Amino acid sequence: MESYRPERPDPREARTNVKPTVLVATTTDSFSPARLAMAFVKAGCTVGAICPSGQPLRNTSAVGEIHTYSALRPLLSFARAIASARPDLVVPCDDLATQHLIDLYDQNHNRGTSGALTCRLIERSLGAPRNFPVLCARTAFMELAQEEGVRVPKTEVVTNTDDLEKWSVRMGFPAVLKANGTSGGDGVRVVRTLEEAERAFRALAAPPLFARAVKRALFDQDMTLVWPSLLRRRYVVNAQAFVAGREATSLVACSKGKVLAGLHFEVLLKQDAGGPATVLGSIENEEMSTAAEKMVRRLELSGLHGFDFMLEAATGNAYLIEINPRATQVGHLTLGLGRDLPAALSAAVSGEAVQAAPKVTENDTIALFPQEWLRNPASPFLQTGYHDVPWEEPDLIRVSVRRRSKQNVWNSQEKWMQAFSKVRRRP
Repeated sequence: MESYRPERPDPREARTNVKPTVLVATTTDSFSPARLAMAFVKAGCTVGAICPSGQPLRNTSAVGEIHTYSALRPLLSFARAIASARPDLVVPCDDLATQHLIDLYDQNHNRGTSGALTCRLIERSLGAPRNFPVLCARTAFMELAQEEGVRVPKTEVVTNTDDLEKWSVRMGFPAVLKANGTSGGDGVRVVRTLEEAERAFRALAAPPLFARAVKRALFDQDMTLVWPSLLRRRYVVNAQAFVAGREATSLVACSKGKVLAGLHFEVLLKQDAGGPATVLGSIENEEMSTAAEKMVRRLELSGLHGFDFMLEAATGNAYLIEINPRATQVGHLTLGLGRDLPAALSAAVSGEAVQAAPKVTENDTIALFPQEWLRNPASPFLQTGYHDVPWEEPDLIRVSVRRRSKQNVWNSQEKWMQAFSKVRRRP
């Protein structure tokens, strides 16, 4: 088992009214952690990071101390980063980073004084540890939401194809199958027949193919699939009733079960059918905000947490469909008092009044950079919406330009490989 014991106590443990230190943590190469780091600096924080070697965080002036994430020894790399940075908060930006923090808590909670500081830090960053298991279990989370009176679609764990058939008899099709421990649409399938559902179940439950894990690690610098592939780890699959409508999402800053600030959006455009949003519409939705408040209170959450919804087409009702126990790609957007999440967390840590940044835009339509530009450089939303470009960080912009070139090369290679494969299969 990985082990690391900080040798010095953390003098920040009991202090207030000082400049907070935030450690941004990610295991992927996505752009949103860099944008979030910039927002925390604007909120008056000192920012450090733990991330892979090619992370865009390394191309922004916002980050001071940077620690390299190790996919082979993840908990050790996290422990060393925490010991060096001595942060007031750790902000995970992907599900694997959250899981590492939970595992680090489990590793330290019986170590007495040597582990107590780390455990308290993780509690400040995620929330009450007794609720950690629910954060990573889709069905358990949905059951708690239902207990709180939150509108949710019926969700159950299905352990085999017999369970799936019984579900289909009761609930019918279409349905949504979701695997625990996945994100970004990778572990989600909308199915319309029993045959399609059985194929999707087998694919979702199976350990990731090694070739896929290697491609993801080398090209995307996303280590999420490496250990599940090597250990042949199977996934828990959940069946969820399908809600016809429009996708929506919330991200809230919270502390000890209380929401401090929140952002709510309708998804206007996505990278692809199962991928992340690239264009969002800022909205005020009382049902979404109330649902988030209820779940934050029930789970005693702290830090940044996202909630995904479906807005039913026929009624406009908001159905909560899952939690993202981490920062999402909208966390850097500052849209005024009560809608500036980094400022709210900074104030909660420092004990000072919230100093919200000016609104970045009055336009309700937001085209995320570089997501929408990478999807379509000629997108009309880049002109009609607020194009969220970090002009103050030219190196970060250059990274996105290089990424588009790299993406085009990779797409060309994939098309060539597919064509070559078809030629080889010809009789």
